[in-house]
Amino acid sequence: MVSTKTILATFLLTLFSLSTLAVGNPAAAKGGMFKYNLGMGPTTLNPLSSTDAYASSVQAYIIEGLADRNADTYEWQPVLASSWEISEDGTTYTFTIRDGVTWHDGKPLTVEDVKFSFDAIVDPDNKYKTAHQKPYYENIASATIIGKNKIQFVAKKKYFKNFDVVAGLAILPKHIYENPSKKQKKKLNKTLVGTGPYILTKYKRGKNLTLTRNEKWWGINDKIRAGENNFGSILMRFVKDGTVAIQRLQKGDLDFNSLTVEEYQKKTSGPKWGKSVFKVKTQNKAPTGYGFIGWNLNNDLFKEKDVRVALYHLLDRDKMIKKFRFGMSLPATGPIYRQSIYANSDVKPILFDPKKALKLLRKQGWADTNKDGILDKMINGKRVNMSFTILEPNKEFVKYLTIYKEDAKRAGVDVNIKFVEWNTFIKKLDERSFEAVRLAWSGGSIDWDPKQVWHSDSAGAAGSNFISYKNPKVDKLIDEARVTLDQNARIKILKEVYKLIAEDVPYAFFFNEKYRFYGHTKRMSREKDTYKFQVGLNYWWITK
Repeated sequence: MVSTKTILATFLLTLFSLSTLAVGNPAAAKGGMFKYNLGMGPTTLNPLSSTDAYASSVQAYIIEGLADRNADTYEWQPVLASSWEISEDGTTYTFTIRDGVTWHDGKPLTVEDVKFSFDAIVDPDNKYKTAHQKPYYENIASATIIGKNKIQFVAKKKYFKNFDVVAGLAILPKHIYENPSKKQKKKLNKTLVGTGPYILTKYKRGKNLTLTRNEKWWGINDKIRAGENNFGSILMRFVKDGTVAIQRLQKGDLDFNSLTVEEYQKKTSGPKWGKSVFKVKTQNKAPTGYGFIGWNLNNDLFKEKDVRVALYHLLDRDKMIKKFRFGMSLPATGPIYRQSIYANSDVKPILFDPKKALKLLRKQGWADTNKDGILDKMINGKRVNMSFTILEPNKEFVKYLTIYKEDAKRAGVDVNIKFVEWNTFIKKLDERSFEAVRLAWSGGSIDWDPKQVWHSDSAGAAGSNFISYKNPKVDKLIDEARVTLDQNARIKILKEVYKLIAEDVPYAFFFNEKYRFYGHTKRMSREKDTYKFQVGLNYWWITK
């Protein structure tokens, strides 16, 4: 996302060329139902307050921004804005809103909708529960309507993602989201009204949801979009169990399913594979996420860095990579994937080393004083065991934590693993009601802005810095990087941020992926396994 500034009358405007490279096959067949595994049902579909990737995946088909990225060039291309201008000093962005666009309920898209979408995010009273989005938009001073179809965003100061956040602003219908009644607010958790290529037509909570192609979508007659959104409808199933999902893929109950390394290697063989169902291993330049154990830094157990390093030394990632990932993952070293231009290659993985772990724990005063096999220590006048619970929202990851638990036990650390259903898990994150959590961040943007997750400003209520990580030096460098427009200079700053965060060990980082894996049925057609910056399901079609 990006932020913008209001334009000054004295600034010279630059009209940017919007010629873009069409992606997809314009001759692709249209129609048919695409059956996709979303994995889990979204906590809420409300685009203002939702924070999970499941909601984002649904919203991507329904809610549109002013512009989006080309899958092959990564250049911005028009969506709900037909054109835009950027002031010479890079702080003012003027968008012309596309004519003739309607919401799925039939009402016309207006420039007031665009202004509302911005104002809702930056609302000072957090009326719309948008704390997780605010860090990106804090540099945008205002959104001002300057014509029937023109809106101008003015930035308070330079920020390298100002344009990105404004262009990527999710545009919402003001008449639905501005002042919903209590009853309507509840309804917004399971409904969506957008301008996008698909309409949410059915939602069976806990089971699936159905999207139907929007025959009035503006992109149908746009040459650049001619090869996109070819399915007549999309059935998104909520199949949590990976093994069950693969079985349903083989039966044709699903047409596409993302695969883990282990699933690709061990669970995709049999008579149907290579005939009616296929598996793909590919690579692209899209950002990749990472899993982690996050320590609640307000908990006395995890306040000492030596303790966090010790706990990290008990995580045998080499064994996990060999046993479950068949050598096709890298041990993560820090707060962004290692292949990123912002990752610091001087930072080395923290390796499994129980002896070093025990030495560090003893240095901090931990010892098994009552000979019960668990280390203990006096904290604030009370004897406390080195015992904690990791909340885990994904049953399939429990086996990794089980290895960790067993290794930790041998070192005198008592680790408990508690599976928590997704909605409850998110609630506990927001309330900071946990000792440790195992979770994963998605890849985000190629141009890294760590503020959402790592700045102390994001540690407040419902912010994404839910472990309450605070390092004034990191804050200062993040702030400096955000106003550094030269990418090479910014890379230098953010590599230092990467190093400082890694050294603080606020997370035990798990893995970075080398490849993308997925399975699909025979009836699915596509131009290639992946585009340069995404797999590109939007461009697939169903063979007649």
